[in-house]
Amino acid sequence: MAADYYELLGVGRDASAEDIKRAYRRQARELHPDANPGNVQAEARFKAVAQAYEVLSDAEKRRRYDMFGPDGAAGGGADTFGFGGGIGDIFDAFFSGGGFGRGGGGPTGPPRGTDLEVPLELTFEQAVFGAQEPVTVRTAVACATCEATGAAPGTSPETCGECGGAGQVRRVRQSILGQMVTAAPCPRCNGLGQLIANPCSDCRGEGRRIEDKTYTVDVPAGVDTGSTLRLGGLGAAGARGGGNGDLYVHVRVRPHERFERHGDDLVHDLHLPVTQAALGAHLAYDTLDGTEDLVVPAGTQSGRVFRLRGRGVPHVQGRGRGDLLVHVVVDTPVELDATEEDLLRQLAARRGEDVAPADTGFLSKIRSAFK
Repeated sequence: MAADYYELLGVGRDASAEDIKRAYRRQARELHPDANPGNVQAEARFKAVAQAYEVLSDAEKRRRYDMFGPDGAAGGGADTFGFGGGIGDIFDAFFSGGGFGRGGGGPTGPPRGTDLEVPLELTFEQAVFGAQEPVTVRTAVACATCEATGAAPGTSPETCGECGGAGQVRRVRQSILGQMVTAAPCPRCNGLGQLIANPCSDCRGEGRRIEDKTYTVDVPAGVDTGSTLRLGGLGAAGARGGGNGDLYVHVRVRPHERFERHGDDLVHDLHLPVTQAALGAHLAYDTLDGTEDLVVPAGTQSGRVFRLRGRGVPHVQGRGRGDLLVHVVVDTPVELDATEEDLLRQLAARRGEDVAPADTGFLSKIRSAFK
Protein backbone atom coordinates (compact mmCIF):
# COMPACT_ATOMS: atom_id res chain seq x y z
CA MET A 1 0.00 0.00 0.00
CA ALA A 2 1.37 3.43 -0.94
CA ALA A 3 2.44 5.69 1.90
CA ASP A 4 0.04 8.43 2.89
CA TYR A 5 1.25 11.76 1.48
CA TYR A 6 0.24 13.67 4.61
CA GLU A 7 2.19 11.23 6.79
CA LEU A 8 5.23 11.51 4.51
CA LEU A 9 5.29 15.29 5.04
CA GLY A 10 4.39 15.03 8.72
CA VAL A 11 1.28 17.21 8.54
CA GLY A 12 -2.40 16.71 9.25
CA ARG A 13 -5.06 16.43 6.57
CA ASP A 14 -6.28 19.92 7.50
CA ALA A 15 -2.83 21.48 7.03
CA SER A 16 -2.70 24.81 5.21
CA ALA A 17 -0.71 25.33 2.01
CA GLU A 18 1.92 27.21 4.03
CA ASP A 19 2.19 24.34 6.53
CA ILE A 20 2.74 21.90 3.67
CA LYS A 21 5.37 24.11 2.08
CA ARG A 22 7.32 24.47 5.34
CA ALA A 23 7.17 20.73 6.03
CA TYR A 24 8.38 19.86 2.54
CA ARG A 25 11.20 22.36 2.58
CA ARG A 26 12.45 21.06 5.90
CA GLN A 27 12.47 17.44 4.76
CA ALA A 28 13.91 18.24 1.33
CA ARG A 29 16.97 19.80 2.93
CA GLU A 30 17.44 16.88 5.30
CA LEU A 31 16.94 14.11 2.73
CA HIS A 32 18.55 15.60 -0.39
CA PRO A 33 21.14 13.21 -1.92
CA ASP A 34 23.83 15.87 -1.69
CA ALA A 35 23.41 15.82 2.07
CA ASN A 36 23.27 12.00 2.21
CA PRO A 37 25.77 10.68 -0.35
CA GLY A 38 25.37 6.96 -0.94
CA ASN A 39 22.31 6.67 1.33
CA VAL A 40 19.82 4.75 -0.79
CA GLN A 41 17.06 4.92 1.82
CA ALA A 42 17.35 8.70 2.13
CA GLU A 43 17.27 9.01 -1.65
CA ALA A 44 14.12 6.91 -1.89
CA ARG A 45 12.37 8.88 0.85
CA PHE A 46 13.46 12.13 -0.77
CA LYS A 47 11.72 11.10 -3.99
CA ALA A 48 8.58 10.10 -2.12
CA VAL A 49 8.47 13.36 -0.17
CA ALA A 50 8.93 15.36 -3.39
CA GLN A 51 6.06 13.49 -5.03
CA ALA A 52 3.86 14.05 -1.96
CA TYR A 53 4.55 17.76 -2.03
CA GLU A 54 3.88 18.07 -5.75
CA VAL A 55 0.42 16.63 -5.22
CA LEU A 56 -0.53 18.36 -1.96
CA SER A 57 0.76 21.78 -3.07
CA ASP A 58 -1.64 21.79 -6.03
CA ALA A 59 -5.21 22.50 -4.91
CA GLU A 60 -6.83 20.40 -7.66
CA LYS A 61 -4.45 17.45 -7.29
CA ARG A 62 -4.89 17.59 -3.53
CA ARG A 63 -8.67 17.50 -3.93
CA ARG A 64 -8.44 14.46 -6.21
CA TYR A 65 -5.97 12.77 -3.86
CA ASP A 66 -8.29 13.30 -0.87
CA MET A 67 -11.15 11.77 -2.85
CA PHE A 68 -9.49 8.97 -4.84
CA GLY A 69 -5.97 8.47 -3.45
CA PRO A 70 -2.68 8.55 -5.43
CA ASP A 71 -4.20 7.20 -8.65
CA GLY A 72 -6.80 9.94 -8.70
CA ALA A 73 -4.17 12.63 -8.05
CA ALA A 74 -2.09 11.39 -10.98
CA GLY A 75 -5.00 11.70 -13.38
CA GLY A 76 -4.71 14.25 -16.14
CA GLY A 77 -1.43 13.06 -17.63
CA ALA A 78 0.90 15.20 -15.49
CA ASP A 79 4.51 14.09 -15.13
CA THR A 80 4.22 13.65 -11.37
CA PHE A 81 7.46 11.86 -10.78
CA GLY A 82 9.69 12.43 -13.79
CA PHE A 83 12.79 14.53 -13.53
CA GLY A 84 11.78 16.76 -16.41
CA GLY A 85 8.83 18.72 -15.02
CA GLY A 86 7.20 18.39 -11.63
CA ILE A 87 10.14 18.09 -9.24
CA GLY A 88 12.20 20.65 -11.13
CA ASP A 89 9.34 23.13 -10.80
CA ILE A 90 9.21 22.45 -7.07
CA PHE A 91 12.89 23.29 -6.69
CA ASP A 92 12.52 26.39 -8.83
CA ALA A 93 9.80 27.68 -6.53
CA PHE A 94 11.94 27.27 -3.41
CA PHE A 95 15.59 27.48 -4.32
CA SER A 96 15.81 29.61 -7.45
CA GLY A 97 19.22 31.16 -7.59
CA GLY A 98 20.35 29.25 -4.51
CA GLY A 99 21.67 25.81 -3.74
CA PHE A 100 18.86 23.93 -5.54
CA GLY A 101 16.68 24.43 -8.55
CA ARG A 102 17.22 25.24 -12.15
CA GLY A 103 15.88 28.79 -12.19
CA GLY A 104 17.96 31.87 -11.77
CA GLY A 105 17.57 35.44 -10.71
CA GLY A 106 18.83 38.44 -12.64
CA PRO A 107 21.87 40.54 -11.82
CA THR A 108 22.09 41.36 -8.18
CA GLY A 109 23.85 44.72 -8.56
CA PRO A 110 25.17 46.86 -5.70
CA PRO A 111 23.60 45.87 -2.38
CA ARG A 112 21.19 48.06 -0.50
CA GLY A 113 22.60 50.05 2.40
CA THR A 114 22.05 49.08 6.01
CA ASP A 115 19.14 50.20 8.17
CA LEU A 116 19.96 52.63 10.96
CA GLU A 117 18.41 53.27 14.38
CA VAL A 118 18.31 56.44 16.45
CA PRO A 119 16.55 57.37 19.74
CA LEU A 120 14.28 60.39 20.04
CA GLU A 121 13.19 61.82 23.39
CA LEU A 122 9.95 63.81 23.44
CA THR A 123 8.12 65.88 26.01
CA PHE A 124 4.75 64.58 27.11
CA GLU A 125 2.97 67.31 25.16
CA GLN A 126 4.95 66.59 21.97
CA ALA A 127 3.95 62.94 22.15
CA VAL A 128 0.29 63.82 22.68
CA PHE A 129 -0.06 66.51 20.02
CA GLY A 130 2.68 65.54 17.56
CA ALA A 131 5.78 67.50 16.62
CA GLN A 132 8.52 68.00 14.09
CA GLU A 133 11.82 67.12 15.70
CA PRO A 134 15.36 66.89 14.30
CA VAL A 135 17.47 63.75 14.68
CA THR A 136 21.15 63.47 13.82
CA VAL A 137 22.71 60.20 12.72
CA ARG A 138 26.15 59.21 11.50
CA THR A 139 25.58 57.48 8.21
CA ALA A 140 26.94 56.60 4.78
CA VAL A 141 25.95 59.06 2.03
CA ALA A 142 26.53 58.94 -1.70
CA CYS A 143 29.91 60.37 -2.70
CA ALA A 144 29.35 63.58 -4.65
CA THR A 145 32.80 63.52 -6.24
CA CYS A 146 32.25 60.29 -8.18
CA GLU A 147 28.45 60.45 -8.16
CA ALA A 148 28.36 57.22 -6.13
CA THR A 149 30.10 55.15 -8.83
CA GLY A 150 33.30 54.64 -6.85
CA ALA A 151 35.36 55.46 -9.95
CA ALA A 152 37.62 58.49 -10.23
CA PRO A 153 36.11 61.44 -12.15
CA GLY A 154 36.50 60.90 -15.87
CA THR A 155 36.51 57.11 -15.53
CA SER A 156 33.78 54.49 -15.20
CA PRO A 157 33.40 51.15 -13.48
CA GLU A 158 34.09 48.11 -15.61
CA THR A 159 31.78 45.14 -15.93
CA CYS A 160 33.16 42.16 -14.06
CA GLY A 161 34.40 39.58 -16.55
CA GLU A 162 33.96 36.74 -14.08
CA CYS A 163 30.20 37.10 -13.64
CA GLY A 164 29.34 39.30 -16.62
CA GLY A 165 27.92 41.97 -14.30
CA ALA A 166 25.45 39.62 -12.65
CA GLY A 167 27.22 39.67 -9.30
CA GLN A 168 26.75 35.90 -9.13
CA VAL A 169 28.61 32.94 -10.51
CA ARG A 170 26.64 29.82 -11.38
CA ARG A 171 27.89 26.31 -11.63
CA VAL A 172 25.98 23.46 -13.26
CA ARG A 173 26.49 19.89 -12.17
CA GLN A 174 24.74 16.62 -12.71
CA SER A 175 22.82 14.80 -9.99
CA ILE A 176 20.19 12.12 -9.85
CA LEU A 177 17.64 14.89 -10.36
CA GLY A 178 19.25 16.08 -13.56
CA GLN A 179 21.10 19.34 -13.90
CA MET A 180 21.48 21.29 -10.66
CA VAL A 181 22.52 24.93 -10.56
CA THR A 182 24.27 26.56 -7.64
CA ALA A 183 24.78 30.30 -7.38
CA ALA A 184 27.07 32.30 -5.12
CA PRO A 185 28.38 35.89 -4.95
CA CYS A 186 31.13 36.48 -7.45
CA PRO A 187 34.48 36.30 -5.63
CA ARG A 188 36.16 38.74 -7.99
CA CYS A 189 33.74 41.68 -7.64
CA ASN A 190 32.25 40.65 -4.25
CA GLY A 191 28.80 40.42 -5.77
CA LEU A 192 28.74 44.00 -7.10
CA GLY A 193 29.02 43.08 -10.78
CA GLN A 194 31.58 45.85 -11.35
CA LEU A 195 35.30 46.42 -10.96
CA ILE A 196 36.97 49.76 -10.25
CA ALA A 197 40.27 50.24 -12.07
CA ASN A 198 40.74 53.85 -10.87
CA PRO A 199 39.08 54.36 -7.49
CA CYS A 200 37.74 57.74 -6.44
CA SER A 201 40.22 59.39 -4.07
CA ASP A 202 37.49 60.81 -1.84
CA CYS A 203 35.61 57.57 -1.15
CA ARG A 204 38.35 55.06 -2.07
CA GLY A 205 36.12 53.27 -4.51
CA GLU A 206 33.20 52.79 -2.11
CA GLY A 207 30.93 55.30 -3.80
CA ARG A 208 29.90 56.62 -0.39
CA ARG A 209 31.31 58.56 2.53
CA ILE A 210 30.55 58.74 6.25
CA GLU A 211 28.90 61.96 7.41
CA ASP A 212 26.60 63.30 10.11
CA LYS A 213 23.15 63.91 8.69
CA THR A 214 20.22 65.68 10.36
CA TYR A 215 16.67 64.82 9.39
CA THR A 216 13.36 66.28 10.54
CA VAL A 217 11.01 63.65 11.92
CA ASP A 218 7.27 64.21 11.61
CA VAL A 219 6.07 62.75 14.90
CA PRO A 220 2.38 61.82 14.68
CA ALA A 221 0.09 62.77 17.54
CA GLY A 222 -0.44 59.98 20.07
CA VAL A 223 2.91 58.18 19.99
CA ASP A 224 4.22 56.71 23.23
CA THR A 225 7.40 55.27 24.68
CA GLY A 226 8.24 52.17 22.65
CA SER A 227 6.81 53.52 19.39
CA THR A 228 9.10 53.17 16.39
CA LEU A 229 8.87 55.45 13.37
CA ARG A 230 10.22 54.19 10.04
CA LEU A 231 11.72 56.74 7.66
CA GLY A 232 12.03 54.91 4.36
CA GLY A 233 15.21 55.54 2.39
CA LEU A 234 16.95 57.61 5.07
CA GLY A 235 19.29 54.85 6.19
CA ALA A 236 22.84 54.31 4.98
CA ALA A 237 23.58 54.48 1.26
CA GLY A 238 24.70 51.24 -0.37
CA ALA A 239 28.13 50.88 -1.90
CA ARG A 240 28.60 52.12 -5.49
CA GLY A 241 25.10 53.40 -6.01
CA GLY A 242 23.27 50.76 -4.02
CA GLY A 243 19.92 51.84 -2.61
CA ASN A 244 19.50 53.39 0.82
CA GLY A 245 18.39 51.49 3.87
CA ASP A 246 15.74 52.81 6.22
CA LEU A 247 16.01 54.88 9.39
CA TYR A 248 14.14 53.65 12.48
CA VAL A 249 13.41 56.25 15.16
CA HIS A 250 12.73 54.79 18.62
CA VAL A 251 10.56 57.10 20.74
CA ARG A 252 10.94 57.75 24.45
CA VAL A 253 8.50 60.10 26.20
CA ARG A 254 9.40 62.04 29.34
CA PRO A 255 6.81 61.73 32.15
CA HIS A 256 4.43 64.58 32.96
CA GLU A 257 4.36 66.22 36.34
CA ARG A 258 0.58 65.83 36.71
CA PHE A 259 -0.83 63.38 34.19
CA GLU A 260 -0.27 59.67 33.71
CA ARG A 261 -1.07 57.95 30.45
CA HIS A 262 -3.20 54.80 30.42
CA GLY A 263 -3.47 53.83 26.77
CA ASP A 264 -5.12 56.82 25.12
CA ASP A 265 -6.62 58.10 28.39
CA LEU A 266 -4.98 60.53 30.77
CA VAL A 267 -5.34 60.09 34.53
CA HIS A 268 -4.86 62.68 37.26
CA ASP A 269 -5.33 62.47 41.04
CA LEU A 270 -7.05 65.69 42.10
CA HIS A 271 -6.55 66.42 45.81
CA LEU A 272 -9.45 68.33 47.40
CA PRO A 273 -9.70 69.72 50.92
CA VAL A 274 -12.54 68.30 52.95
CA THR A 275 -14.36 71.62 52.81
CA GLN A 276 -14.54 71.68 48.99
CA ALA A 277 -15.51 68.02 48.88
CA ALA A 278 -18.27 68.55 51.44
CA LEU A 279 -19.63 71.88 50.21
CA GLY A 280 -18.83 71.64 46.48
CA ALA A 281 -16.74 73.98 44.35
CA HIS A 282 -16.13 75.38 40.89
CA LEU A 283 -12.47 74.91 39.97
CA ALA A 284 -10.35 76.28 37.14
CA TYR A 285 -8.84 72.97 36.05
CA ASP A 286 -5.78 72.93 33.77
CA THR A 287 -5.84 70.33 30.99
CA LEU A 288 -3.30 69.88 28.19
CA ASP A 289 -5.70 71.84 25.97
CA GLY A 290 -6.14 74.76 28.37
CA THR A 291 -8.19 75.69 31.43
CA GLU A 292 -11.68 74.28 31.91
CA ASP A 293 -14.39 74.79 34.54
CA LEU A 294 -14.63 71.68 36.73
CA VAL A 295 -17.77 71.48 38.87
CA VAL A 296 -17.32 69.52 42.10
CA PRO A 297 -20.75 68.68 43.56
CA ALA A 298 -21.32 68.94 47.30
CA GLY A 299 -20.68 65.68 49.11
CA THR A 300 -18.03 64.42 46.68
CA GLN A 301 -16.22 61.39 48.06
CA SER A 302 -12.68 60.10 47.56
CA GLY A 303 -12.53 57.80 44.57
CA ARG A 304 -15.08 59.67 42.47
CA VAL A 305 -13.98 60.06 38.85
CA PHE A 306 -14.79 63.01 36.63
CA ARG A 307 -14.46 62.16 32.93
CA LEU A 308 -13.54 64.97 30.56
CA ARG A 309 -14.29 63.45 27.17
CA GLY A 310 -11.94 64.07 24.28
CA ARG A 311 -9.24 65.61 26.47
CA GLY A 312 -6.94 62.60 26.35
CA VAL A 313 -4.45 61.36 23.76
CA PRO A 314 -5.29 61.25 20.01
CA HIS A 315 -5.67 57.78 18.55
CA VAL A 316 -2.60 57.18 16.40
CA GLN A 317 -4.47 54.90 14.00
CA GLY A 318 -7.86 56.47 13.74
CA ARG A 319 -9.89 59.52 14.61
CA GLY A 320 -10.79 60.95 17.95
CA ARG A 321 -9.06 61.12 21.31
CA GLY A 322 -9.12 59.36 24.62
CA ASP A 323 -10.55 60.94 27.78
CA LEU A 324 -9.10 62.72 30.80
CA LEU A 325 -10.05 60.90 34.02
CA VAL A 326 -9.88 63.05 37.14
CA HIS A 327 -9.74 60.89 40.30
CA VAL A 328 -10.79 62.72 43.46
CA VAL A 329 -8.69 62.33 46.62
CA VAL A 330 -10.19 64.05 49.69
CA ASP A 331 -7.43 65.23 52.02
CA THR A 332 -7.96 65.09 55.78
CA PRO A 333 -6.77 68.33 57.44
CA VAL A 334 -3.75 67.99 59.73
CA GLU A 335 -1.91 70.29 62.15
CA LEU A 336 -5.04 72.20 63.14
CA ASP A 337 -4.75 75.35 65.17
CA ALA A 338 -6.98 75.83 68.22
CA THR A 339 -9.72 77.66 66.32
CA GLU A 340 -9.90 75.08 63.55
CA GLU A 341 -9.99 72.22 66.03
CA ASP A 342 -12.77 73.93 67.97
CA LEU A 343 -14.85 74.41 64.80
CA LEU A 344 -14.46 70.76 63.89
CA ARG A 345 -15.48 69.70 67.41
CA GLN A 346 -18.56 71.85 67.16
CA LEU A 347 -19.40 70.23 63.82
CA ALA A 348 -18.89 66.75 65.26
CA ALA A 349 -21.08 67.59 68.25
CA ARG A 350 -23.81 68.98 66.02
CA ARG A 351 -23.72 65.80 63.88
CA GLY A 352 -23.63 63.54 66.94
CA GLU A 353 -20.27 62.04 65.99
CA ASP A 354 -17.93 60.73 68.69
CA VAL A 355 -14.40 62.10 68.48
CA ALA A 356 -11.34 61.91 70.71
CA PRO A 357 -11.40 64.29 73.67
CA ALA A 358 -9.30 67.42 73.62
CA ASP A 359 -7.14 66.09 76.50
CA THR A 360 -3.54 66.49 75.34
CA GLY A 361 -2.39 63.62 77.56
CA PHE A 362 -4.92 61.28 75.97
CA LEU A 363 -3.80 62.22 72.45
CA SER A 364 -0.18 61.74 73.46
CA LYS A 365 -0.94 58.22 74.63
CA ILE A 366 -2.64 57.42 71.28
CA ARG A 367 0.33 58.76 69.34
CA SER A 368 2.83 56.82 71.43
CA ALA A 369 0.91 53.61 70.85
CA PHE A 370 1.49 53.84 67.10
CA LYS A 371 5.19 54.68 67.30
